[in-house]
Amino acid sequence: MKLHCEVEVVSRHLPALGLRNRGKGVRAVLSLSQQTPKNPPRPPAGGERGGQHPACLLISTLKDKRGTRYEQLKENIEQFFTKFVDEGKATVRLKTPPVDICLSKANSSSLKGFLSALRLLHRGCDVEAPLSTLTPVKTKEFEKFKTKMVITSKKDYPLSKNFPYYLEHLQTSYCGLVRVDMRMLCLKNLRKLDLSHNHIKKLPATIGDLIHLQELNLSDNHLESFSVALCQSTLQKSLRSLDLSKNKIKALPVQFCQLRELTDLKLDDNELIRFPFKIGQLTNLRFLSAAQNKLPFLPSEFKNLSLEYLDLFGNTFEQPAVLPVIMLQTPLTLLESSARTILHNR
Repeated sequence: MKLHCEVEVVSRHLPALGLRNRGKGVRAVLSLSQQTPKNPPRPPAGGERGGQHPACLLISTLKDKRGTRYEQLKENIEQFFTKFVDEGKATVRLKTPPVDICLSKANSSSLKGFLSALRLLHRGCDVEAPLSTLTPVKTKEFEKFKTKMVITSKKDYPLSKNFPYYLEHLQTSYCGLVRVDMRMLCLKNLRKLDLSHNHIKKLPATIGDLIHLQELNLSDNHLESFSVALCQSTLQKSLRSLDLSKNKIKALPVQFCQLRELTDLKLDDNELIRFPFKIGQLTNLRFLSAAQNKLPFLPSEFKNLSLEYLDLFGNTFEQPAVLPVIMLQTPLTLLESSARTILHNR
């Protein structure tokens, strides 16, 4: 039984010695393995089943594939910390040696199953899932920790296997996608998603479940809208960069202005006929590009933006039929101004 995650082993003796742990986990494979004694006993007579050998916890990393072994599990776990298990985090506190095994970036369902097996072994019970053998972890096991994947052709697109769970950057361009692959929406660590140069017509609201997503590139697709559901999702807190250029969008909903963490917005080569009238609420926006659209005017709140870069080339801005007449007032002379002040203050 194995679990892929990040692991940090913290000794509880360090604070007493005035030392600190480095506070950073490493990619690791945790295995619940069956220990095999050096001199295995002869099988019992009469076909009776012998007792199982004790299990151990093996933590293997890319640098140490043979791993660190914690042999005693029965009645040796002091406490489980599982408050954030749904986020893929947990801590197992051992009595001997006095260490805390901190787990993070794990698949939440796999983590729950692994912790359940640990509890059973702590109580001295048998585990239903088969335990692995005590062998060094192979290098290919660590390929599951891949954090970046770039696919730029249809023939390389994975059809029969899932994307690596720990991906943080995924690009699938020129793959002929007509919809967002739902397997992508299970990548909870995703920070950058590039779906440019495809044929996507509609975005699923579940993209908003990618709570860490900071960059979303949807340029050169067939989008006609950006849904209200996405504007009201967790993207409000995470999304920094959005590229919707080269699509068929005519207007953005007013709720789009709730994406207040946006700093970079590209809307070039669409069919935009207006900006949302509350666009001034995008107070963090610094780079805005909306060239080659059909904008006739800018909303009054546009003046509230604090932009460093603005491109509105190639829009159909209308000239007002009648230019406003501004009545200029001649300033008062110093003599008249002082006289009025004396009268006013008596």
